Amino acid sequence: MNIYESAEDYLEAMLVLQEKHGYIRSIDIANHLGVTKPSVSYAVKRLREGGYLTMDENSFIKLTPEGMEIASKIYTREKVLTRFFIYLGVDEKTAKEDACRIEHDLSEETFAALKSHVESLK
Repeated sequence: MNIYESAEDYLEAMLVLQEKHGYIRSIDIANHLGVTKPSVSYAVKRLREGGYLTMDENSFIKLTPEGMEIASKIYTREKVLTRFFIYLGVDEKTAKEDACRIEHDLSEETFAALKSHVESLK
C-alpha cells in the first residue's frame, strides 16, 4: 500500500489521540480531523489492510510498528516546523496550519537541516 498524505494525516492523528487519551477510537479520529465517521471507517479499513494498525474486539485502534514509524515521522516534522515558524514570528495557529500543509512535502535533506537549526535554538 502506498502511503499518501491523507493516510499520513490519519496515522498522525491516531498518534496524537493515543498520547492525549491513552486510546484511539474512530469517533475521536473523526472529531480530531473534522471528517465523517464513514470516511474514518474507510481509512481505518485501508490502513488495517496495509498493516499500519490493528483493531481489538472493543473497536479500539492500535498502531503497528510500521504505522507508528510513519506517524512519529510526520508528527515530529509538524512539531519542528511549527516551532520554527513561531521562532520566525508567525502566530501559533498559523504556524501549526502551515506546518501541517508542508510537513509531507519536505525532502529528508531539507528537514534534517531545518531540524538541526531548530534544535540549536534550545
